[in-house]
Amino acid sequence: MAQGFIGEDEMPKVTVEIPQHIIDDVQSHVGDGRKFVSFSDAVRTALRKMLDQLDDIDRRRGRAGE
Repeated sequence: MAQGFIGEDEMPKVTVEIPQHIIDDVQSHVGDGRKFVSFSDAVRTALRKMLDQLDDIDRRRGRAGE
């Protein structure tokens, strides 16, 4: 593994402040038979989707690669 690269199995921990009503909403989608296996999985998935959407917006506005 290249120095300075953080792999999928070496994820840093992040602390954020989130309103309780958002935590409650996310938790309703977490668990057996639901969309996400954990709260962390839900947050990672949401962040990845948001970043993909922002990349798409940048491409459409000619800002790809910035």
